[in-house]
Amino acid sequence: MKRLEKISSIVPIVLRITLNLALIMVGFTLVAFLIREAFTIFNNIFFLDTDVSYYYMTQDILTFFLYFEFIALIVKYFESHFHFPLRYFIYIGITAIIRFIIVDHSSATSTLILSGAILLLVAALFLANTKMLKREG
Repeated sequence: MKRLEKISSIVPIVLRITLNLALIMVGFTLVAFLIREAFTIFNNIFFLDTDVSYYYMTQDILTFFLYFEFIALIVKYFESHFHFPLRYFIYIGITAIIRFIIVDHSSATSTLILSGAILLLVAALFLANTKMLKREG
């Protein structure tokens, strides 16, 4: 029985270490992509690449901010003692939908539906910030 208790106390520690190492690797990968995206943006701005349209430039900038938000989410995970705050996922969802609307707004119906999804996410963000759903401790 003591052996089973010892194993059950070690397993969560091993899994948390594995999760943390994986998140650190994902974080460094996202930083590499963020740097690559920043290099692409600055290259297009300062060397005035005429082959790149404003459409692609906007898409690159919005992708840059998505990388930035995911890196901020991983940082917040470690700062909040191994907990992902729900509101950061909602922020990323709102940003991703806005990016999609900016990049692909060919259909008015889909744009309206996506705007409704943003409204739902904002309502969820409001609920997540109420005192009822705050974590204690």
